[in-house]
Amino acid sequence: MNDDLYQKGLKIRKDVLGSEYVEKSLANSNEFNEPMQRLVSEYCWGAVWGREELPKKTRSMLNIAMLALLNRPNEFKLHIRGALRNGVTKEEIREILLQVAIYGGVPAAIDSFKNAKEIIDAETTP
Repeated sequence: MNDDLYQKGLKIRKDVLGSEYVEKSLANSNEFNEPMQRLVSEYCWGAVWGREELPKKTRSMLNIAMLALLNRPNEFKLHIRGALRNGVTKEEIREILLQVAIYGGVPAAIDSFKNAKEIIDAETTP
């Protein structure tokens, strides 16, 4: 494994998802799932999110659409928080999910609207 890429990925992962969440994930890792934590930090966050060809905001928008279509509510909610940190607006999230409804199916969009509202309300309420 590439330690430089891992460190780069860890920084980006913390910037997008929040240090508290990432530190908790790492603290809860064990012999079984630690290799997955490392893989995610190094390749997902370091090798892909670390590329400069797309801004973080665009990557967040893509993730919202893909996770909605894949019906992965836990990761979807996590990435809604990250998208808000990356400057994606509530209105942009709405438009992404409307696009999901047309190209991926209304049931996926309905669930995603519900999950997104939960996170947006929690993150934007003082």
